[in-house]
Amino acid sequence: MSLPFRDISDRGGSAAGALGPLVDNFGRAVTYLRVSVTDRCDFRCVYCMSEHMNFLPKQDLLTLEELDRLCSAFVARGVRKLRLTGGEPLVRRDVMTLFRSLSRHLDTGRLEELTVTTNGSQLARYAADLAACGVKRINVSIDTLDAEKFRAITRWGDLGKVLEGVRAAKAAGIHVKINAVALKDVNEHEIASIMEWCHGEGHDLSLIEVMPLGEVGAERVDQYLPLSQVRERLAERYTLTDIDYRTGGPARYLEVKETGGRLGLITPLTHNFCEGCNRVRVTCTGTLFMCLGQEDAADLRAPLRASPDDGVLQAAIDAAIFRKPKGHDFVIDRKTRQPAVHRHMSTTGG
Repeated sequence: MSLPFRDISDRGGSAAGALGPLVDNFGRAVTYLRVSVTDRCDFRCVYCMSEHMNFLPKQDLLTLEELDRLCSAFVARGVRKLRLTGGEPLVRRDVMTLFRSLSRHLDTGRLEELTVTTNGSQLARYAADLAACGVKRINVSIDTLDAEKFRAITRWGDLGKVLEGVRAAKAAGIHVKINAVALKDVNEHEIASIMEWCHGEGHDLSLIEVMPLGEVGAERVDQYLPLSQVRERLAERYTLTDIDYRTGGPARYLEVKETGGRLGLITPLTHNFCEGCNRVRVTCTGTLFMCLGQEDAADLRAPLRASPDDGVLQAAIDAAIFRKPKGHDFVIDRKTRQPAVHRHMSTTGG
């Protein structure tokens, strides 16, 4: 089913257009928005979800038209990069309708990049459509190239299907970055082989420290592998050089001389990257989180629905951005073994 979207990028008229860029209380401009289109996922990764999740009732989610309007309100305020996430975004019914509608901001030049983070399970089906919508770069989560281990980490994912999706994206001309969560005693001894595979296929690789969000039925203290330690191990075999390359996210990149590829390190625990944070996240219910690692949030669904123009909505966004904290409080708590933040990653969006 295809929904008849209206062009609402300038809803609110000249008043919305006259509003300035989004700048927080610390002088950081917010130019990157990550929007979760669903909390549902067809995987149950051990560091992200519990095996038996309670998902939101579908009627609690923003409609696709509301998601379009919300994203467009941020684009009107200077957001240049827009990433759709989940859960798994490509399991949302008719999600390509949203991609097609948002691509108009690429056509006008207001938006620099429209992209997606996916587990790859549906990518073979949608890769060509994503490319047609102007998606030039995507992130795919792959924590191991061992099919049996992959199924264990995701609880029921099919590595072959994901790799098929990666090949389809590459064939469609989309640049693929692989995201891998570094997990102690799980994939730490195959990180080098994952990196060599990625670089051999022309993909960048970003390694991510496990984040203490939500109860997942596993001890994060047992999962946590510091990337400082990973880098030291890799440096014994490879020549690693820090480079000034950024994609808009928190990764700090290295060039690997022997492979000719790039390796990103996302280190919320060993190296706080908050000083240059330009990102905010909106959930599929319209809740704006100004920081992934803090509980403070703002309801944008009520102002979104309160008025047909964006005046009330933009006022709510301004008030929230002013409250954006200086940094997160992520820590692996070895005493209480409780997550730093009790909501799951799938609730906020990747």
